[in-house]
Formats: sequence, structure tokens, C-alpha cells
Amino acid sequence: MRTAELIKEIQKLPLQKRIFVIERSIHSVRKEEDMNQMKKAVDALLMDYKTDKELTAFTNLDFEEFYEAR
Repeated sequence: MRTAELIKEIQKLPLQKRIFVIERSIHSVRKEEDMNQMKKAVDALLMDYKTDKELTAFTNLDFEEFYEAR
């Protein structure tokens, strides 16, 4: 379905359903943008985490048993 056809179909919906479609669309766009920003951050810091031992010092504890203190 082309964009113009999609818009015409949405315009036929009752107001509440149009608002629902808009809200879901905005949510989808924001989620995608958040994922893109996180991917950019990961890409930017990947080499730092691979080479900077200070950033990975605590990963030696990953396999230690963990007991929660209450």
C-alpha cells in the first residue's frame, strides 16, 4: 500500500482510532530512534571496551557466586 492510500484509509477511521494509530506510529519511531542511538553509542565505545582494562576490570567477577545481603 502506498503512502497516499494509507493516509486516505487512516482518514476514514473514527477519531479515537486515528489517534491510536498516530500514537502507535510515534511510539514505533521513537523506539527505532532509541535503538539507532544505542547502536551508535555501542559502535563508538566498542574499541574502548576492548582495549581499556579499567573499563573491564570488574568483568573478572562475572563468574563469581553472588549472594544478596539482606
